[in-house]
Amino acid sequence: MANLKDLKNRIESVKNTRKITKAMQMVAAAKLRRAQEAAEQSRPYTERFNAVMAGLAASVGGSDSAPKLLSGSGKDDVHLLVIMTSERGLCGGFNTNIAKKARAHADSLFANGKTVKILTVGKKGRESLKRDFGQYYVGHVDLSDVKRLGYSNAQGIASDVLTRFDAEEFDVATLFYAKFQNVVTQIPTAQQIIPAAFEVEEGAEAATLYDYEPSEEAILADLLPRGVATAIFSALLENAASEQGSRMSAMDNATRNAGDMIDKLTIQYNRSRQAVITNELIEIISGAEAL
Repeated sequence: MANLKDLKNRIESVKNTRKITKAMQMVAAAKLRRAQEAAEQSRPYTERFNAVMAGLAASVGGSDSAPKLLSGSGKDDVHLLVIMTSERGLCGGFNTNIAKKARAHADSLFANGKTVKILTVGKKGRESLKRDFGQYYVGHVDLSDVKRLGYSNAQGIASDVLTRFDAEEFDVATLFYAKFQNVVTQIPTAQQIIPAAFEVEEGAEAATLYDYEPSEEAILADLLPRGVATAIFSALLENAASEQGSRMSAMDNATRNAGDMIDKLTIQYNRSRQAVITNELIEIISGAEAL
């Protein structure tokens, strides 16, 4: 049985840890509010942008003059996985779930004889996958110094991806991130960004016909690179909200667990102290009887 001093030190240590987790929970809650607002405000624009692009893409169809970002390279042998995770830990299963989905996708590609290249955004995902897929890394984007995400950050990542595509380094690019739903639920998502694939609800824009000037191909050639940046920016915002939601939930659980541990240690401390007092009384009584 641990002595009283050790138990007392242990209780104080856990109390200090609980203060830290409680503070981190409050900080995450404050950051979550801003990140959630940014993610939710970006969704209408992204959805409308995708709807317009889907209409343009449908009208161009399989035309020979269709932009390469829409029609693709004609092959799907080399896949680039853009895996977006956080720069910091202590956020529950947020990074693990994204890495798990990317790992499953990569294993599926390998099983089909495809070549995989990986571009990581965020330190935690890079560390998580390095052991099994480190040899397939082709680049890394460090956002640890970024205090507030902006469209310029997405443009930088998009520029890197598009440069690699123009150099014919890959045929298909897929984006991995966590879509924010609520504080306890973040959905790991895989989204193909090259060749462009736009998801639109059935019936949307079906009754509207447009005349485009210049041609659909020319408009697509200008908008598709922006579409890649828009998809990446939306994913960055969703990831930021998901990270803070997951961290808030994880720190809340840690705070509760610390409270339970303190209660158990306090009970153990009181029992140990009672045992010491009882033993001392027995010794005193035994000594008195001997006299």
